[in-house]
Amino acid sequence: MRRIWPVRELVERVCEQVEQEYGDIWVEGEISNCRPAPSGHLYFTLKDADAQLPVVLFRRQALLLRFKPEDGLHVLVRGRVSVYAQRGQLQLVGETIEPVGAGSLQLAFEQLKERLRAEGLFESARKRPLPTFPRSVGIVTSPTGAVIRDFLNIAGRRHAGLNVVVCPAAVQGEQAPSEVEAALVQLNASGLVDVIVIARGGGSLEDLSAFNSEQVARAIVASNLPVVSAIGHETDFTIADFVADLRAPTPSAAAELITEAQHRVAERVENLGNRLERAARFQLMHARRSLDGIPLDRVERRVTAMLYRASQRLDDLGFRLEANASESIRARGREVADLAADVLRHEPRQMLARMRDRLADGTARLERSLERTLRRWAARVEAFDARLRSLSPLAVLERGYALVLDSDGAVIRSVAQVVQGEHIRTRLHDGEFSSTVDESTERKKRKK
Repeated sequence: MRRIWPVRELVERVCEQVEQEYGDIWVEGEISNCRPAPSGHLYFTLKDADAQLPVVLFRRQALLLRFKPEDGLHVLVRGRVSVYAQRGQLQLVGETIEPVGAGSLQLAFEQLKERLRAEGLFESARKRPLPTFPRSVGIVTSPTGAVIRDFLNIAGRRHAGLNVVVCPAAVQGEQAPSEVEAALVQLNASGLVDVIVIARGGGSLEDLSAFNSEQVARAIVASNLPVVSAIGHETDFTIADFVADLRAPTPSAAAELITEAQHRVAERVENLGNRLERAARFQLMHARRSLDGIPLDRVERRVTAMLYRASQRLDDLGFRLEANASESIRARGREVADLAADVLRHEPRQMLARMRDRLADGTARLERSLERTLRRWAARVEAFDARLRSLSPLAVLERGYALVLDSDGAVIRSVAQVVQGEHIRTRLHDGEFSSTVDESTERKKRKK
């Protein structure tokens, strides 16, 4: 006896056998007809010279890819073979994709690099010069690593008056791009720094992946302050290096570049001081030779006059210094008062109190709105109940009428519908009872 299969049952049976046999396999081929769906799923065809296979990568797996699949890429796809029942089509449900010949991180790096280059984000014209004499620098890095210690040592040695604001951020791992972006936004909004340095020690391409992310690159471009990228060693290059306003080979080199102008000035001052000292010694030597021929009382008068003038000059400078210091103290006092007022305006307790008031007001309004809505619905339900009662057959039965039903439950509207001996039911408003059609009833029907 032949067996006839419904299409769905046959497709499901084939799908079960295929998935059991090919539940975890690797397939190599070239991507073509790659198309992402609005749902986040990724569809493409994997082909070679002789065959092709549809592939679907669902949203969850597609989000984990480190590179963007494109037509023409030669890849390895891991997944399971299945059958798309609606089309009766064999397909590969992918779990992950690996490029053939290049790592996924390197491929993602190259793809992002070319895309940002096409947008002009690497152009020198959009990059800003560093301030010549920065008063304060913000550094985004791990607060516990050797990078921050080296940076502070070099900056302190070359520019003792430079303020360094450390904004802690993870420099490795999944949270690193978000934390680096948040640190850049915070430093830009603070108004405390003149330039920002993003610093991290060396590492593998996997370790530096946070600084090859589009999120960090866009955050650097959006910064209103100049950004110096000091990532890894001199041979390491990241996307952050290309979009930053200046790339430093190492974090230590970044400290040297930022303090270069101040260091040159300090060296110049030191050289001039040495020259002045030599010139003073030379002049002193000549003065001693000249004094040997001058009478002692004349020398004393001249020295005394010079001392008086120097003392008067010193007093004048003291008065000016005191006036400047007083004005500076008053200005700092005003700044501190403004900052204190700003802190009070943003005090968490006051903000929490305002939020509680807003919550209480919103809760009261919601309760009033809910109460009005419930009253409206209660009125509508009462109206519907009244209409339903007026249309109900039970209301008719309450006025003295009855419903007569046959054994099948159908309504009997005429005596012609009953026969002798048939069992019937009579429904009243407060219950029902059964009865049997007798002979007299049958004769009455014939008479009629």
